[in-house]
Amino acid sequence: MAKNIKTEYNDLGLGTKTSSGSFRSLNKDGTFNVKKTNVRFFERFNFFHSLISMPWLNFFSLIFLGYFVANLIFASIFLIIGVEHLTGIDALSVSDKFIEAFFFSSQTITTLGYGRVAPMGILANTVAAIESMVGLLFFALATGLLYGRFSRPLGKIKYSSHAVLAPYQDINAFMFRVVNPRSSQLLEVEVNVSFSMKRENSELRDFYTLELERNKIVFFPYMWTIVHPINEASPLFKIKEAELLARNAEFIVMMKAFDESFSQTVYSRSSYNASEIKWGEKFVYLVKWEEEGVSVDVGKIDETEKVQLNK
Repeated sequence: MAKNIKTEYNDLGLGTKTSSGSFRSLNKDGTFNVKKTNVRFFERFNFFHSLISMPWLNFFSLIFLGYFVANLIFASIFLIIGVEHLTGIDALSVSDKFIEAFFFSSQTITTLGYGRVAPMGILANTVAAIESMVGLLFFALATGLLYGRFSRPLGKIKYSSHAVLAPYQDINAFMFRVVNPRSSQLLEVEVNVSFSMKRENSELRDFYTLELERNKIVFFPYMWTIVHPINEASPLFKIKEAELLARNAEFIVMMKAFDESFSQTVYSRSSYNASEIKWGEKFVYLVKWEEEGVSVDVGKIDETEKVQLNK
């Protein structure tokens, strides 16, 4: 193997020590494979980040749950005070009184107020006033979070599920594909690919920055195959598949682009481990020229075909 190139950094902040086995520092979805223990609850909990980043179904479920629980609490308070302090309620059973109080609470918390039921007395009016304030704060918070989720810039770049080792000119190259599946345009797209593997007979890792055929493009309307030529200066020179697997190799991808929709820079991350590399295969060309314009079949981003590697 050729002498390794000295890089500007040696571990990307991920540490040079790893445990044995199939350790992976970066998951396919770009999240870090790190578990932090012995951290106090309020130190690790990020309320805003959790609500902004959780799935949409979980977000709306939490909003509706909060709304329902708040109405349950205030309906119970009105029931304890006595529904005789609420005009327009003629219910006799406890359950009917609670239902009436619940719907009055929902009208109060939204500041809707149909007028059929109204609080009487200092105590009932005080609870209604407090609930109105809670409702204003709750819906203001929910509206802000909803706007934050819609306005949050995300680089939804789609990566091929595997990389390939394929012929490239008169040598071989490490390749993977990326595409922007959205209609929004990404400009000034930059990519950085780092390679890490365990040292021989050691649990320490070495990190390298891979030289790419091109690491930046101005426009990103098509599918982009990112290529690292494996020449004598590459840390992958003369490394065999079995050695990459034995030394727990990992390729870490970092992409940066300017999103026209948000007028902000967005980032995307992913990784490939040694078992996710197909040797002696190349990606099938998916761009078609038609009368209406250019067609790119995003669904076939993983499609490959067998080829003979260069010696």
